Amino acid sequence: MSVSAVEQAPETSSARLKLTEIFLSLQGESTLVGWPTVFVRLTGCPLRCQYCDTAYAFHGGAWHTLEQVLERVRAYGVRHVCVPGGEPLAQKACLPLLGALCDEGYVVSLETSGAIDIAMVDPRVIRVVDIKTPGSAEVARNRWDNLAVLKEHDQIKFVLCGRQDYDWARGILDQYGLTARCTVLLSPSHGQLGATELADWIVADRLPVRMQMQLHKILWGNEPGR
Repeated sequence: MSVSAVEQAPETSSARLKLTEIFLSLQGESTLVGWPTVFVRLTGCPLRCQYCDTAYAFHGGAWHTLEQVLERVRAYGVRHVCVPGGEPLAQKACLPLLGALCDEGYVVSLETSGAIDIAMVDPRVIRVVDIKTPGSAEVARNRWDNLAVLKEHDQIKFVLCGRQDYDWARGILDQYGLTARCTVLLSPSHGQLGATELADWIVADRLPVRMQMQLHKILWGNEPGR
């Protein structure tokens, strides 16, 4: 698949989704951290962030009908569902999936790169939108008009590779007034920025953001499906 292409099912299977994995774990990120959560990881991504930890989801996967996905989610018996990627919105069928999960009463979150329009996402979904920093190598892919449609329950995430990214992120916070729109999350890029160093910067600047670390990596390392 071209990195600029949107992943689509064959014509005869347009209502289906290509999945890399479905699994139960603890939510490791966002304000929902710690909740038992079903992760429905969709296959494919048009970005190539240099720190990506889910490159195994770029290719492969298997096609599932929407009902098959819902049946597997129901079987886990928990109330939180997260749809990550790859980039889940690169598949058009992601939108009906999100709506169907909301209809069934789940607390639904979407992890998206911010490079694709989020305006059509069901308003009940918690949209966790990445803003790509210079250190990500994909800063040019930011879709800035996404910021205008953010709701209070949505979240913005910056993954920071160093001090340059931190200073850049502070400028974006000020330019767009992001901390008044929704919760802003700052994360250190694993192996590139020390967590204590980032914490010290946030405290010194009294920055009105929430620092997060990836709980799943603390517990299980880089093991896929955890």
